[in-house]
Amino acid sequence: MFKAPVDEILFTLKHVAGLGEDLAEGVYGDLDADLVDAIVGEAGRFATEEIAPLADIGDRQGSKLVDGKVVTPDGWRDLYRNWAAGGWNSLTAPEEFGGQALPHMLHIAAMELWNAGSMAFALTPMLTMGAVDALEKHGSDTLKAVFLARMISGEWTGTMNLTEPHAGSDLGVLKTRAERRDDGTYRIFGQKIFITFGEHDLTDNIVHLVLARISGAPEGTRGISLFLVPKFLVNEDGSLGARNDLFCHSIEHKLGIHASPTCTMVYGDGKFGDEKGAIGYLVGEENKGLNCMFTMMNNARLAVGTQGVAMAEAATQHALAYARDRTQGKAPGWKGTGMSPIIEHPDIARMLLTMKAVTQGARAITFACARAVDRAHVSEGDSARHWQERSSLLTPIAKSFGTDIGVDVASMGIQIHGGMGFIEETGAARYLRDARIAPIYEGTNGIQAIDLVTRKLPLSDGAHVRGFIDELKAVAGDVAASNLADFGETAARLDDALTDLSEATEWLLARLADGKPAEALAGATAYQRLFGLTLTGVYLARGGLAEAGDAGRDARIALCRFAAENLLSETASLKDRIVNGAASLAAARIALA
Repeated sequence: MFKAPVDEILFTLKHVAGLGEDLAEGVYGDLDADLVDAIVGEAGRFATEEIAPLADIGDRQGSKLVDGKVVTPDGWRDLYRNWAAGGWNSLTAPEEFGGQALPHMLHIAAMELWNAGSMAFALTPMLTMGAVDALEKHGSDTLKAVFLARMISGEWTGTMNLTEPHAGSDLGVLKTRAERRDDGTYRIFGQKIFITFGEHDLTDNIVHLVLARISGAPEGTRGISLFLVPKFLVNEDGSLGARNDLFCHSIEHKLGIHASPTCTMVYGDGKFGDEKGAIGYLVGEENKGLNCMFTMMNNARLAVGTQGVAMAEAATQHALAYARDRTQGKAPGWKGTGMSPIIEHPDIARMLLTMKAVTQGARAITFACARAVDRAHVSEGDSARHWQERSSLLTPIAKSFGTDIGVDVASMGIQIHGGMGFIEETGAARYLRDARIAPIYEGTNGIQAIDLVTRKLPLSDGAHVRGFIDELKAVAGDVAASNLADFGETAARLDDALTDLSEATEWLLARLADGKPAEALAGATAYQRLFGLTLTGVYLARGGLAEAGDAGRDARIALCRFAAENLLSETASLKDRIVNGAASLAAARIALA
């Protein structure tokens, strides 16, 4: 049974990601450590006691399309209503519309807990919160007045409609069209696929944010606009009115997240209403919809990285419990009677420690990214720019590294279970099935690598990433200066990894400056992993150095040393692939013919 890692999350927030420093400085007003503890503790309780027990039910039953309506699994409607009643949807939303205006770090911490309980369940609040953010920043006062408070309360949910059958990540070729009407509204026509919770029975209304092209708009991404298209129109008194001309045509049969309905949505087919066309309201300006949608997408990218961390945490707990109970063979040095628990075997211990190390490292990366978002929000001038660039740099790493380790850790969890892991009844397989979508969500991890190398490294002409690496080097120096023997070779291994990161960064920046983006992009995915692994080592070291007044420091140092001496050696091979792999990649294309 999953148990929320509340203490580990609070430790990482306060002592690794920097929330403790911010609270001491009063950065977030009256927010204090006691309130942080209470919020994370209650989110953990809800995840453990209410979400997690329904995860397997949701996986087995799935959501079903029945007579044009999506029916969610047994217990999910009550679960969602209890979740919304707890005020969880309002954590970071503006107070003007009923939100709590708390730091994004708390939202990401809570999101990890809910996703670990059930990733399928947590997808609908994740998208609603992203839609709230986009509407709050770009919507008109009228749209905000009608929709925002009810979305923030969780009474209504939100979606993001981008993908079409012929257009995956290339939004410039989308065909969904919008036609102007004299009353200031638009009529939307088209089809969208892969729409998470595009239809469901959890709430009375669903607010769709839809990308479409207004008739006569420029081709490509310059001609895309964003529209708010509700399932039900809203009357002047706030009550629900007529059904809008949109419906769920089908739901996908997927590898995982079965309880989350992935819908094909049809707009303007004439199924509802007297006039064909779903009524939509412009969000932001015409032909600038992609800029508005990116607000939601950036929010979602960090949240998806958190999904990976959540799957890794849940899979690690599951594997660790199994390894303690399962007996087989006799491990070296085993002095007990009969067979030893498999956790005593060195290879099993190696896998479990790897799972714990990368999970904690990825968690720290997502929290550090969330902190940068928060600091940018409360800062001004050069400080705001610094934190905005930090969040921009960390977002693709948090998304890609978090989701990659979610898959890797879940796969190792199955390996630890042996043949039983391949059997659905043990529960280990669900984590891998659910986790596998996350590296694809919100821009595949390959797209994240393109973004990291071509857009984020050149920020401030490379000055920001160089300054960040210098900050990381200072942590390695602190490890060396601590003179703690239990760290072993950690300081030296961190120095080596940071040197690899620095040299790879300079090589990529030089290729971009020389007009050779193809050479840089050949190593972009390897660079993304190099950065994530190095950050893992540094953040584990920061945790080991922290004087938190608890009994866990020895274990943290031991895990840090394990990661440094067993995992960080990969950075050398990653750097080699980045610097020396481009030519062979170009030459080897002939093998794909």
